[in-house]
Amino acid sequence: MVVQPADFVTIALLVLLEGLLSADNALVLAILVLGLPKRQQRKALRYGILGAFAFRIVAVLLAVHLIQVSFVKLIGAAYLLYLSYQHFFAHGGAEARREIKPAVPWLGLSAFWATVVKVELTDVVFAVDSILVAVAMSPKTWVVISGGLLGIAAMRFVIGKLLVLVRRYPALVDGAFIIIAWVGVKLLLEFLHVEGFVHVQVNKWFSFGLIVLIFLASYAYARRLGPADDDEEATDLLNEKGR
Repeated sequence: MVVQPADFVTIALLVLLEGLLSADNALVLAILVLGLPKRQQRKALRYGILGAFAFRIVAVLLAVHLIQVSFVKLIGAAYLLYLSYQHFFAHGGAEARREIKPAVPWLGLSAFWATVVKVELTDVVFAVDSILVAVAMSPKTWVVISGGLLGIAAMRFVIGKLLVLVRRYPALVDGAFIIIAWVGVKLLLEFLHVEGFVHVQVNKWFSFGLIVLIFLASYAYARRLGPADDDEEATDLLNEKGR
């Protein structure tokens, strides 16, 4: 294996790229763990991120095949659109759906492990695009894996900051699920384009710009509504009762 200075430049670019492409991912993962007691939120993220490390390595090694498996994007689109539908249409009005709800058991798992699984599944769906872009940037597996793993580590820091922001401004939850819905639509369009059903191809920078606009608009709206009245101890007590 020949290591060149350009490899480290590529790794730095991949970390930056991961940060840009994972901004929406970080916000969504922060939303998913809010239903757990505060002391378990970072633990769930830690396990989810460890799973993301493992998935990233395997996915890079299988990237050539992953590119050809178009139904992965269809499954991802269905999952993200289902999450958005559940948020906007299964929880009543605006106040009800923005309320932080206790995590619940799922697929026979406890509330904690069910949340870890949801974090992992969501990261897998959001990671497909960034993995394929990374593989296109360098033919060296160790470079792609290093850049991806360092990018995930940086994302873990961003999620912590977003948790504080979302707890303070619950209306941001709606913005996060609009972003989820858009990514689901984008994946669906990409699947239909690959299969030849549509001729529209979503530009990645257009998608990123739209996500930034959605976040900024939802943040401005959340600031206008004001911070949450409930303090963190009350929220933790509510979560404990829901376990």
